[in-house]
Amino acid sequence: MAGMRGDLMSSLLDNKEILTFLISMLPISELRGAIPFAISQGIIPWEAYLIAVAGNILPVLPLLLLLQRLAIFAQRYKVGAKFLDWTVKRAKKREDLVKRYGWAGLILLVAIPLPITGAWTGTLVSFLLSMKIRYSFLAICIGVG
Repeated sequence: MAGMRGDLMSSLLDNKEILTFLISMLPISELRGAIPFAISQGIIPWEAYLIAVAGNILPVLPLLLLLQRLAIFAQRYKVGAKFLDWTVKRAKKREDLVKRYGWAGLILLVAIPLPITGAWTGTLVSFLLSMKIRYSFLAICIGVG
């Protein structure tokens, strides 16, 4: 059983498309890391873009739906509370754009390829500002794409 699990993991990690998808799901790298990685692995640019966008959008809706519960859970533990505070402070630096321009600001926040922007930050900012989930999800998807 352990050998089969190892073979499966090895197969997944050897697949450049799956790796691109997974890299794009990470909060730090997102598309900025996934697309250059994919192209360096020989994936054609338009395919790299589509895979990375799909991977970047995948965690957004579950995060929007579960962020309140995750925040409450994190507050129970010292490490979780510190991480949550650190994350919220970083996101608050970007929320002025969204406060000022609403959904258009959220699209811009997600679309601008700078550090501490992107789908994860957009999700957190929309949560902090109590924006409606359906509109936040749509704005974040537009910003990613």
